[in-house]
Amino acid sequence: MRQIVVLRLGHRPERDQRMTTHVGLTARAFGANGMLIAAQDMSIEKNIDDIARRWGEKFFVRSGIKWKDEVREWKGRGGKVCHLTMYGINLPDVIDDVRAAGDILVVVGAEKVPAEIYGMADWNIAIGNQPHSEVAALAIFLDRLHKGRELSRVFKGGELQVVPRERNKEVRRVSHE
Repeated sequence: MRQIVVLRLGHRPERDQRMTTHVGLTARAFGANGMLIAAQDMSIEKNIDDIARRWGEKFFVRSGIKWKDEVREWKGRGGKVCHLTMYGINLPDVIDDVRAAGDILVVVGAEKVPAEIYGMADWNIAIGNQPHSEVAALAIFLDRLHKGRELSRVFKGGELQVVPRERNKEVRRVSHE
């Protein structure tokens, strides 16, 4: 089974907690298996682990990783690296090649990413050529990668589930007896 893992570069714990949490939540909701964070931040690991437990499906988070080593190991195992950047090749021009690949490591930055990542990536992919959020880029990339199927996926194993409604909110507790 294909592995899709997001690598978050440039996370500054004192400043980027909310945005990095949103990267992780988006990765989980749109079909990634886990997230690696270059900076050490146990609170994000705990928050996303808690959400995955309550809302279902397995999703891992590891922080404090050495990103260069992780990219080299990923490629050494035959995986491909996609770097999401506004300076890359437009997504529609490469998405079929990405879909045909096996395991994918998706790199998203916070602050300016190290120039080395452009050379290490198999694809530098632009989700539009204008500045915007890395969360938006990741959501669009994963949605296109999965051809929209993740939007209707039912997450299994959680305690909570949203009941779709035209109006009002309803969250149901799920029994696993």
